[in-house]
Amino acid sequence: MDNKYVCTQNVIHDEVIDKLKGKELNEDKVNELANLFKCMGDPTRVKILNILMNTEACVCDIAVLTNMTHSAISHQLRVLKMSRLVKMRKSGKVVFYSLDDDHVKEIFNKGLNHITE
Repeated sequence: MDNKYVCTQNVIHDEVIDKLKGKELNEDKVNELANLFKCMGDPTRVKILNILMNTEACVCDIAVLTNMTHSAISHQLRVLKMSRLVKMRKSGKVVFYSLDDDHVKEIFNKGLNHITE
């Protein structure tokens, strides 16, 4: 690390402390948010979310589009569902998956916009 960025002072900036008091996240929220980003941090899950950004799809469709096995996709969908990023809908014997809500689309698009700027 470049030494010019090392803080050599032990100074508390009261205005910073005052500005942030009461805005801390509790541990549960910190863990939930970290888990959300961790869940979205897997390349396979990003591919699945990208598919579901455009349409609902079943495991078979997603497996073909990602060139993966049904079992692998089912596992990833289970993780995404537990994190409330996707939801499922049954139609007869077929289960269709879609994004859980518009917040997921928003988070995904914000991330995509950030990396393409």
